[in-house]
Amino acid sequence: MDKILEAVVMSSYPNNVKQGLVRRVIEASKQPMDSEQCWSMLELSTKLYLTGDTKYKREIGKEVLEVYGHYHPEEFEEFFNVRFLLSLLQEGYGPLGKRSHYVLDYIQLGLQFVLESPSANSIFSLLRIEVLRKICERPSPKQCAKISKLLTQHPQCIPTGKHQLLFCQQLIRCIGHFQCVSEEEEQIMEFLEQVNKVSGLLQRIWRTQTSTILPSLKELFTIISSTEEQEVPSNALASVVQFVPLELMDGVIRNLTNDDSITDVQMMMAISRMIDWVSWPLGKNIDKWIIALLKGLASVKKFSILIEVTLSKIEKVFSKLLYPIVREGALSVLQYMLLSFQHSHEAFHLLLPHIPRLVASLKKEDSNSATSSLEQLAELIHCMFFRFSGFPDLYEPVLEAVKALPIPNEDRIKHLLGQNGWTSQKNELACFYPRLASKSETGKIGLINLGNTCYMNSIIQSLFMASDFRHSVLNLTEGNSQPLMTKLQWLFAFLEHSQRPAISPESFLSASWPPWFTPGAQQDCSEYLKYLLDRLHEEEKTGKRIYQKLKESSLMSQAVEHHYLNKTLIEKMFGGKMMTKIRCLKCLNVSSREEAFTDLSLAFPPSDRNMHGSTSVLPVEEIGPQFIEPPVNAGQLAGSPWIRRKAPMVGDPATLPMLVETLGFKEPGKAANPLSGNDVSVDTAKDPFSTFGEQACAPKDSRSVPDLINYFLSPERLTAENKYHCEKCASLQDAEKVAELTEGPHYLILTLLRFSFDPRTMKRKKILDNISIPVVLKLPILVTPEETEEVCRCGKDSAAPGSGFMSLLYDLCSVVVHSGISSESGHYYCYSRECTDTVPHEQPRDGVPKPASDKQLDLEIQWYLFNDTRVSFSSFESVSNVTSFFPKDTAYVLFYRQRPGRQSCLLHEALTEAGRLHGEPSLHKDLMEAISKDNILYLQEQEKEARNRAAYISALPKSPLWWRDLDKDKDDDSSSGGCSPAAGGGGSGSFHGLVF
Repeated sequence: MDKILEAVVMSSYPNNVKQGLVRRVIEASKQPMDSEQCWSMLELSTKLYLTGDTKYKREIGKEVLEVYGHYHPEEFEEFFNVRFLLSLLQEGYGPLGKRSHYVLDYIQLGLQFVLESPSANSIFSLLRIEVLRKICERPSPKQCAKISKLLTQHPQCIPTGKHQLLFCQQLIRCIGHFQCVSEEEEQIMEFLEQVNKVSGLLQRIWRTQTSTILPSLKELFTIISSTEEQEVPSNALASVVQFVPLELMDGVIRNLTNDDSITDVQMMMAISRMIDWVSWPLGKNIDKWIIALLKGLASVKKFSILIEVTLSKIEKVFSKLLYPIVREGALSVLQYMLLSFQHSHEAFHLLLPHIPRLVASLKKEDSNSATSSLEQLAELIHCMFFRFSGFPDLYEPVLEAVKALPIPNEDRIKHLLGQNGWTSQKNELACFYPRLASKSETGKIGLINLGNTCYMNSIIQSLFMASDFRHSVLNLTEGNSQPLMTKLQWLFAFLEHSQRPAISPESFLSASWPPWFTPGAQQDCSEYLKYLLDRLHEEEKTGKRIYQKLKESSLMSQAVEHHYLNKTLIEKMFGGKMMTKIRCLKCLNVSSREEAFTDLSLAFPPSDRNMHGSTSVLPVEEIGPQFIEPPVNAGQLAGSPWIRRKAPMVGDPATLPMLVETLGFKEPGKAANPLSGNDVSVDTAKDPFSTFGEQACAPKDSRSVPDLINYFLSPERLTAENKYHCEKCASLQDAEKVAELTEGPHYLILTLLRFSFDPRTMKRKKILDNISIPVVLKLPILVTPEETEEVCRCGKDSAAPGSGFMSLLYDLCSVVVHSGISSESGHYYCYSRECTDTVPHEQPRDGVPKPASDKQLDLEIQWYLFNDTRVSFSSFESVSNVTSFFPKDTAYVLFYRQRPGRQSCLLHEALTEAGRLHGEPSLHKDLMEAISKDNILYLQEQEKEARNRAAYISALPKSPLWWRDLDKDKDDDSSSGGCSPAAGGGGSGSFHGLVF
């Protein structure tokens, strides 16, 4: 019968003809027959099953085997013996070099017919040894899946005792070698199915023998933490972790993170490879294990590992959001990575170039998964904006991409940041500053934030960029008996000459620290600036001063020279004078008092106060002065310049006061308006509480810096509880008070009073109004006739004939921005540029420097953005638009520099001449040596860091070969991988949307 069957199978008849003949043979096989005939048929069916070159032959072999197993059990058991199986497993079947791949399938098929036979236990014992041997030989995923299928169907064959643990460990090692070299969808799906069968076997063993779980996990960790592996462990290991009971997580992580035998390099290798597992499409709970290990490392303060791993892997995790099948796990890991990385903006900034493209892809996908992920991603981005404010130029494209998505409230943001930080102790991360390999491309140097010291950093950078002040400080002689000024000189010198990308202002902070400031808490930068300037002024004034000798000029009389030489440096640079006049409305007596100031604190007008035309920046005509003369009778009071009860009539020059003007350039996109009507009503007294009013998110009416100055200089009615005590009347009387500037400072500092105390809520609030900032400001200064004559002689612009006012032009040079809604929180950063007096390479003409043109001042002078350690190029457009894009980022302190040729022409000439003769300030020997030594030290540190980092980073694993598609952007339209502009939505209809 075996000859007949063989002849039929090998014949050239069609399969349907063969099938009929084979069916007859099989039916005949169910009848009793002798042992020899059975053996012949079993040998033939074995040969067909194991070596058949077609599926049809193997199917016939299988069918015959099953018939003989059912109808001839004794003969089958005798044929399917231990010796035969051992030969199959160890030597294989078929000719050498063409061994059959179906041995395990054959054994699994035959086992079902010998389970109750006397030889069953011997066969099970043999298989328990042989499957362990096979696994140790690292079979292919397909063969390993067959072993797993065999053992799952026949658990009696699973190794027992100590061999069972060894089997689990070797099976994990075997999975670690799995690789899918094909890119065909069908073969990849087959590979995933094979991996699932193998890991499913582990799950079965762990369920019955829980004592094998922890040793198995230890073996897994040994594999992924090894630094000696020739081949990168397969991401298929992720399939193992998904079956570990979550209740074991805490204990496992605790043991790992507290194991002193595990080095930092091994731990970094392990967590890096685990993070790669987010790419595994069929894993469950993998993200939970990754996050748990990251948290465990944070709990034992392994911050170096966390920083290196986050910065090296976060972009890859982010790219997985394109693929729906792994999106949920990848987003969980990404959220933890970003929300925990709170000591530096580095991790978030790595993602900035990719966010707009990912958002566009998710919107295009238009699925529930994509919509949910977009909302979570937007929440995450706003948390990062809140935590790392001060990068408007970088954030603008990202903000544009997510502007249509929901914005979380501040409580939600604080909650997320508060519960995910690596540590609640700020000082524990003090040594992990942003890694800056080299100086900023701007050539400028940043300042390290020492724990909420951005308020100081922004002020220091603004003062440093005030070039006249900086040169004067750097020119101070050694041993000047001004300890704080000396520390500032050292800080400026390092900012000027250091090779470091950022320096620590710790020494200056401790010396300039206001005693009432709370360490580690956010402070008001304006308050710090006032305290600093006052300290520097008093230090010089009280006998510890040195004089910056000014070159004698033919234009400088002895009296004037004495006047300037007796001023402190702070007075010369930032000092101005203001005349406050109060007129009794009963007797019309006027009292006046002149005061010095270093900054003007500008309150916001009440919301109901009309400010028409206040944002104009046109170079308007000179506006008539405001005369101060008592009216003849009470009826003249209505038309008095002291009090305007209604807006003046257009074309009535007698009613126009001297107003602050703006020149040059204004915000892009804004229309220019004439200044007529700038004079405003003051029927409502300037009440400090009513001025600030309710906190607002946007201005009701557009206001500008000149509006605030005009409001500051406008007459104020003193009535009711604010009545003035008139000495002439010897009683309290209604009065009018007006402030007039009598001397303009070289650097004009303006503080916008955005913070106010609300007595109803007992809290400080911030006014979020967007204020237009002119790049050139025209300021009215009250002068005497003698001063007017002097000014006309040395300056180009003169006061109006017979007027008591003249105009000074000021160029904007720094803007300190506060990001946040409270003075006790938020962040400070600043925009700055260096304003110069003269056009480069132009010689002074007739003893007067040639002023820079408007074009040079407004367009050619580079703006910089200083944000702690980071310094970048910026523009006036960014300065103007920052609040439009980021409503909580508002201008707070402004620095303007006076143009030469007016009231302070003598000081300008002296400074210009000193700069021309001496060039850059020459530092004294000790300071130069300190900078030189620090630069050498920095270079040595860089060399050492480069060596250590090369060794450290070389340990980071590379992605397995079969994931290579994801490590590059795909620009062709047929692919949806990467974060390229052409990347599709990664929808579920595309297989590559899975991940591969």
